[in-house]
Amino acid sequence: MNAAVKGRGAAGLLRPHVRGFAALVVFQVIGAIAGLAPLLAVVELGRALLAPGPLDHGHVRLVVVAGAAGLFARLVFTAASSGIGHLLDDRVQLSFRRLLAERLGLVPIGWFSRRRTGELAKVVGADVSAVHPFIAHTPGELVSAFVVPLVSLAYLFTVDWRMTLITLIPVVLAVALVPLMMTPARLREQEEFDAGMGRISNSVVEFVQGIAVVKAFGGTERAHRAFRTAVDEFVDSFYRMVRGLSGIAAGMQVVISPPFVLLVVLTGGAALITGGGMPAADLLPFLLLGLGLTAPVAALGHGFDDMQAARRAVGRIRDVLAVEPLPEPAHPVAPRGHRVELRGVRFGYEAGHEVLRGIDLVLEPGTVTAVVGPSGSGKSTLVQLLPRFFDPAEGSVLLGGADLREIGSRELYRAVSFVFQDVRLLRASVAENIALAAPHADRADVERAARLANVHDRILELPHGYETVLDEEVRLSGGEAQRISIARALLADTPVLVLDEATAFADPRTEQAVRRSLAARADGRTVLVIAHRLETIADADTVVVLENGAIVERGAPAELLARNGKFAELWHVHRAAAADGTETRGEEHR
Repeated sequence: MNAAVKGRGAAGLLRPHVRGFAALVVFQVIGAIAGLAPLLAVVELGRALLAPGPLDHGHVRLVVVAGAAGLFARLVFTAASSGIGHLLDDRVQLSFRRLLAERLGLVPIGWFSRRRTGELAKVVGADVSAVHPFIAHTPGELVSAFVVPLVSLAYLFTVDWRMTLITLIPVVLAVALVPLMMTPARLREQEEFDAGMGRISNSVVEFVQGIAVVKAFGGTERAHRAFRTAVDEFVDSFYRMVRGLSGIAAGMQVVISPPFVLLVVLTGGAALITGGGMPAADLLPFLLLGLGLTAPVAALGHGFDDMQAARRAVGRIRDVLAVEPLPEPAHPVAPRGHRVELRGVRFGYEAGHEVLRGIDLVLEPGTVTAVVGPSGSGKSTLVQLLPRFFDPAEGSVLLGGADLREIGSRELYRAVSFVFQDVRLLRASVAENIALAAPHADRADVERAARLANVHDRILELPHGYETVLDEEVRLSGGEAQRISIARALLADTPVLVLDEATAFADPRTEQAVRRSLAARADGRTVLVIAHRLETIADADTVVVLENGAIVERGAPAELLARNGKFAELWHVHRAAAADGTETRGEEHR
């Protein structure tokens, strides 16, 4: 794991940027101290003007120059600190996103199928952005919150220590309220608030992505209800958080407000002055600097809010970065040939619930093996083991005699390509999408693959042909997107081809053309196919029937039909449904 991730909490991830933080803090300290110079100059001028005897004009000029110089220094160093903070924020966010991109590029692909899109998008987007106040603003505010009071107190103690203690009363009261905002109950309410935001984000993403299906099947009300439920839960958590914090926040606002501070200072000062314990002129520094003592306390409260928000966001970022990457072999081996074997494979997404149970299967080069079975039998899980979306819990998957876990990922994906029903195309040109697995392919090769996938003519109808940017200039239908994906797999020209409902959205004529192209290109290749429409695998060399995660039958299609077993049952049910017209497109897509 990256060294920045090994550390604990935000500190571990921010450790590479410690020099930038040090420069930010030093500049802010200088600026904060310099910012006291104008106030001290006003104090000294007041005391000089109120002092008995002739006015020392040289001293007055020196005080004015010192105040002006302090003001200029504050502007310079505070601006420098702010600039460094924002540059540092950009670098930190860039490093976070690079770390996330690097880790997400290494985790098993199957991990994404078990995660909600909205929550993951929130981590990469909103949670990374949530560190901005903590980096760009909080350090400066916290430095001022400590430096300004300390310097002010040092000066005020030289004036009158009793009056200094009186002036500290509002500060002590405000600081005493801060721990009440950090209790386990308050932290839990803030975490529930963040979780509620994540649920809203996820429900919106899921609704938008599935709006066509939702409308087609009359599920709009259910989808709206899911969103409203997420919103209601968020509102409840928000009210709980506000109820818990409102009283504390109100109390803090009162004790650090200028009227309350002035009341305390004037009351204490009047008592000392009338009792002859302090000259009237000495009250001036406490009136000016007393207000300055409480202002940073407010910033300290906001700083703690930002720190807590950043802590929670960084925690979620760390959860993603902590996902174990797909293990890469220390000494990769190269497969000898492209014979595929599954030996005693067992796999489950959750402990205690196996999806595949003791799968033994051999896929010979130059053959097409079809996997069929009822919904939930483990077909898609089985084919996802070949491109190593997951590793089996027990047993092994071998390619060319080598365990997939001993083959480097680059070598593996040069040997295995796949087309799944749920196609994801990039926001890039059609040509770039087809050439994704072969970026150096020329246009002639790209067009040849598109023709084999029966999508060339459709591409030419697009606004800019092969240069049309998908999802920006045009949106393709499900069948068209699948054919683009098939063209990509054909162009990759790998010796092992995995097809999971690869023509689920295609019309019969298009499907037949694609099947012919795949059959023509399958010579010498190892092909594994999943298809719900059983006529699409009639020409397969071997059919494997799965039920409850185990192989219950295997053999040539005609042989299995003659046995009148599970495959024959599936075949007759399928034919009857097709004849009655009851087989729906939705069933075909499962």
